[in-house]
Amino acid sequence: MSWQDNYAIWNNQTEMDVPLKKTLREMANDHAALEKAFSTPMEFGTAGMRGLLGPGINCMNIYTVRQATEGLAQFMETLPAATKQRGVAISFDSRYQSETFAHEAARVLGQHQIPSFVFDALRPTPELSFTVRHLQAYAGIMITASHNPKQYNGYKIYGEDGAQMPPKESDLITSYIRKVTDLFAIEVADESTLRETGLMTLIGENVDQAYLAEVKQVTINQELVDTVGKTMSLIYTPLHGTGKVLGERALRQAGFEQFTTVAEQAIADPEFTTTPFPNPEFPQTFDMAIELGKAQKADLLIATDPDADRLGAAVRQPDGSYQLMTGNQIASVLLRYILQASKDAGTLPANAAAVKSIVSTELATKIAASYHVKMINVLTGFKFIAEQIQHFEDTDQNTFMFGFEESYGYLVKPFARDKDAIQTLVLLAEVAAYYKSNGKTLYDGIQELYAEYGYFAEQTTAVDFEGVNGPQEMADLMIKCRQERPTEFSGIRVVSAEDFQTQVQTFVDGHTEAIKLPTSNVLKYHLEDGTWIAIRPSGTEPKVKFYVGTSADDAATANLKLANFEKAIHALVK
Repeated sequence: MSWQDNYAIWNNQTEMDVPLKKTLREMANDHAALEKAFSTPMEFGTAGMRGLLGPGINCMNIYTVRQATEGLAQFMETLPAATKQRGVAISFDSRYQSETFAHEAARVLGQHQIPSFVFDALRPTPELSFTVRHLQAYAGIMITASHNPKQYNGYKIYGEDGAQMPPKESDLITSYIRKVTDLFAIEVADESTLRETGLMTLIGENVDQAYLAEVKQVTINQELVDTVGKTMSLIYTPLHGTGKVLGERALRQAGFEQFTTVAEQAIADPEFTTTPFPNPEFPQTFDMAIELGKAQKADLLIATDPDADRLGAAVRQPDGSYQLMTGNQIASVLLRYILQASKDAGTLPANAAAVKSIVSTELATKIAASYHVKMINVLTGFKFIAEQIQHFEDTDQNTFMFGFEESYGYLVKPFARDKDAIQTLVLLAEVAAYYKSNGKTLYDGIQELYAEYGYFAEQTTAVDFEGVNGPQEMADLMIKCRQERPTEFSGIRVVSAEDFQTQVQTFVDGHTEAIKLPTSNVLKYHLEDGTWIAIRPSGTEPKVKFYVGTSADDAATANLKLANFEKAIHALVK
C-alpha cells in the first residue's frame, strides 16, 4: 500500500489512542512527515527497533509495540508449552511512553497466556539481561532508545541466555511480526485480570538485591577500595536515566564513600533538560559533572547513558581541567588492570580470552597478547560477544575475562550478557583508585599503555541519511564501495579488503580467504601502514558509520593520520 493508504487507515480509526490522534491531526498538512511515518513499517532487526515517537507504522507507539509483541507471542506459541510458560521479563527506561509500552507488551503476552515479569519502575538494560537468566524466563523485552534524543524510543528482545536475540531467532520473530498487518485488531488482555491470575507479576527490589549480589564479584582488590577508594573523590551522573536506581547502591556496596551524584541529572527526566543528547560519547554530557568536579577537585567523573548500558569517563588533569577518555581507552585500561591483577594473584587461567568487536582498538589485542591471552574479534553487536561467552561455557575452551565495543560498552562478569555500565562503574572506580595509590590518574594509565605498546588512535565518523530516501542512499553508498573498491586512503595503499556480506577477504595480489564470521553488511580495509578503516550502516539509526584505527610512535603523528583519513572518507562519500 502507498503511504496515503496507510495514513487513511490510521486517520479513519475512531478509537485510536487520544494523544496519537491529536498528533495525527497536527500532521495533516505535513506531507513529508506523513510520508516518513507511513511509507514503510518500522524495521525490526537483531537490535530490535528504534524510532521517533508518534503515529504511523514507522514510529514508536502503542500499536507498533503491540505488533512487535504479537510477533514474539506468536513465535512463542510454536514452542513447547513448558518453554512458553517460562514467560518474558520486561523492563523500561525513563523516556516518554516507556512504562506504557512495557505494560502494553505484557497485555499482549497475557492475551496469549504467556506470563510476564514487569519491573515496578525503570531499571537498567543490563539488569533486564540479568533478570532473564535469574528468573529463567524464555525472553526479555527492554523498552529504551538508549542514548538517543528525547524524541525517540525503542524495543529490544532478549533471548533466554540474557543476550539480545541472535539473528536466527530474530529473523523468525520478524517474520511473525510482518504477518501482523492490522495493528488495530491486536487483542490485549485486561491488566488487572492478568495480575489476579498471576499472568503478570511485578518485580523490583527482590531482583535488585540478586543483581547487586553478583556485582560484588566485580571488585578485584577490596583492600585497595577500602583504603584508597574509600576516600577518593568521584562524580557520577546517570544522565536522567536508569543508572541512579542501582549505580549509587553498587558504588556504596563496593566501598566507595566519597562520591557525589549530579543532582540535576539524577532526575528521571524524559525531556533530558540538561543534556539533549544523553550520550556519554559527547563532551557536552559532562558539562555539569565537570563544574561539580572542579568544585570538589574530584579525581574521576563517570556518566552512564539513560539505560545504563554505556559508560563514559573524564579524568582530572594537574591543571584542574578534565580530559575525556574514549571508549577504546577505557576498555584498554580496564583490560590491563584485570589481566595484571589476575596474574599477580595467580588466578589468570591458561585458557583466558577477551572478546571485542571488529571496529574496536587493536591496542587491546596487543595488551592481551602480552599476557598470552587470546583476543577474539566478533561483529558489532554485543549479542556476538554474548554468543562467545556461551560458547566458552558450553565447550570449556576458554575462560571469559572481558568484552567490549568501542562505542562505550563493556562487560566484566558474564552474569549479564549485554554491556553493563553498572559493573563498569564499580571496576573503573577501582582502577582509578589503583592509579591514585601510585600518585597517578587513569589518564596516566593510558599514557603508560601507549609508551609500552605504541600510540593507538581511533575515530568514528557518522554520516546521516535522513528522510524517506535515506535507506536507499545508504544502500547505494555500500554498493558504490563494493563496485568501486578503494585502492588507497590518503595515499596509503589498501593491502586487503574484507567484505562481511560476501564473507570474503580479498588481498592486493588477488588471492582471497574466507571470513569465518556471520554475514553482515560491513566493509573493512587494511592499509599498508597497519591502519584499518571500516564502513557499517547503523542498524538503529539513519546513518553510515566510518571507523578508523591507526597507530604511530607519538600522538601528534597518529592524530594527523586520523585527520587525513577523515578527509579521504568525506571524499569517498561525495
